[in-house]
Amino acid sequence: MIITVASGKGGTGKTTFAVNLAYALAKREQQKSACNQKKVRLLDCDVEEPNDHLFVRPDFSEEVSVKVPKPVWDASKCQACGKCAEVCNYNAIAMVKKNVLIFNELCHSCGACAWVCPNGALTEEKTEIGKVQASDSPAPFFFAHGLLNVGESLSPTVVRAVKQYIDKDAINIIDAPPGTACAVVTAVQDADVALLVTEPTPFGLNDLKLAVALTLKLGVPTGIIVNRSDGEDRLIADYAEQVGVPIAGRIPFSREYAETYAEGGILVDHFPELAENLLNIYDRMACALPPVPEEMEMNPEDREFPPFEKGISESGYREVTVISGKGGTGKTTLTSCLAQLAGQEVLADNDVDAADLHLLLAPEVREKHAFTGSIKAVIDPEKCVGCGQCAEACHFDAIHPEPSANQPGKTVYKIDPVACEGCGLCPRVCPISAIDCEDNITGNWFVSNTQYGPMVHARLGIAEENSGRLVTQVRNRAAQLASELKKDYIIADGPPGTGCPVIASVSGTDLVVIVTEPTVSGVHDMERVMSLAKHFAVPTAIVINKANLNDEQAARIEEIAAEHGSKVIGKIPFDRVVNSALMAGKTVLDYDSNSQAAKVIRDIWRKILFKVS
Repeated sequence: MIITVASGKGGTGKTTFAVNLAYALAKREQQKSACNQKKVRLLDCDVEEPNDHLFVRPDFSEEVSVKVPKPVWDASKCQACGKCAEVCNYNAIAMVKKNVLIFNELCHSCGACAWVCPNGALTEEKTEIGKVQASDSPAPFFFAHGLLNVGESLSPTVVRAVKQYIDKDAINIIDAPPGTACAVVTAVQDADVALLVTEPTPFGLNDLKLAVALTLKLGVPTGIIVNRSDGEDRLIADYAEQVGVPIAGRIPFSREYAETYAEGGILVDHFPELAENLLNIYDRMACALPPVPEEMEMNPEDREFPPFEKGISESGYREVTVISGKGGTGKTTLTSCLAQLAGQEVLADNDVDAADLHLLLAPEVREKHAFTGSIKAVIDPEKCVGCGQCAEACHFDAIHPEPSANQPGKTVYKIDPVACEGCGLCPRVCPISAIDCEDNITGNWFVSNTQYGPMVHARLGIAEENSGRLVTQVRNRAAQLASELKKDYIIADGPPGTGCPVIASVSGTDLVVIVTEPTVSGVHDMERVMSLAKHFAVPTAIVINKANLNDEQAARIEEIAAEHGSKVIGKIPFDRVVNSALMAGKTVLDYDSNSQAAKVIRDIWRKILFKVS
């Protein structure tokens, strides 16, 4: 059994569910006779921000380096022909005054540059991008996780390395990354069941729809777990009935659960009723595989829009980007309030994988553009002679042999469109020109009106790659608007994690505001994202959400911020008004401007202005 636990975005309780399910199952199996016991394995594939180890506390006995081939330039052999830069589909190579510049953060290790170099000036060397650690103790199950190096973008490669530890004879629980992009696809593929953890809020429903579309597109039977449930959850229940995906279980809302989680405790050790609940979910797990629901679209009306209002700034704009180590910390909630306080500035939602800002700002779409983020290779089976040179050259294991449909006994090759990274190497390798490349529309981007100013946002297609490029497109259009309209600020909602889209969001911004929570996972994720900001030499400021949930962890956050030369500029209390505002689809300031949370957020904005002025 392979169970993949996923979610449309982080913060829904995915890790909590996966870890506690593993503990509950392992302890029950230990009570059985030796011949009837099943082994349990927990594999954390959220390699950008792995958190399971914070609760499992493993004694790692094995560590494996994850390496990929990356280009190395030999200036003595280079003739400055520029073919390497021309062939790179990721903009990872540039020619500057006859020198080859390689940007490792953008490199996808496809090998195209080394293949086209006529003089061998570019060779591939194995470079570490992360590692996998594994342990048999002290937990009552086998545990392994992957850790992507900060500043690297090839998270699917590390995910695949973690999945090498799957034991077909065991119960394997895979904690997947959030979202719907390539790393999630890699984690979900080949699972027997996907359990999608959500919460009964408009945000939870929006992200759940994306996750359901992904798992059903991959053909994986899917069930829904409602966390922080009120017992009815009509918002989620109505959607589940509509698409034919069952609700596999519910976990009630409990502040006691949240406090135990904040301390890094195992919930099933403290709350026996939760262990029983999780075991019941496992025992009655029968998930559906209905048709894939239609993707949501944002279609602009056929109407004329007045021009955007011009500002008066002559000094240029400042870009403030709000990020978090993982979703669910309150990043979008804060960004929406900052947009409101900024007053008719340019807004950008860089979280293209699972955008949520539109739920609070209600944008009116005035422009819609297709985004061609990559190419896809296609093999003509009539031309293919089955030589296999394309499969041998492919660095992504995306090309496989199969029997010819029209010529019995003949083997041809086929490209898996999900695994294909669009590097363009295989058409160059093919000796008989049987492979063509075509543009691949991977999403849409929009320019919209909101009551708080013009907004640029996007939607990446389900299971599509190159979210970093789409983020860059959003940022470029926002910058263009800020310059044209003479605005003072761009307020941007960034993606979670430390991978490619986050790198595209933070590089070159004027200030990164990191939203975190006083929990063991919040502290861990904040440290990694601060390291990322430091890597790109971007100043940071810290906001602690639900600050009074755990005083010890809140104090630890302030210490870490000081160690990194940063500072906590706001502590938003655990305030029911915040959740009520989300349920109503309003900003905290609109819902209750006199709430304690609203007062703190106004003070945060004043401190941001001081930092970037």
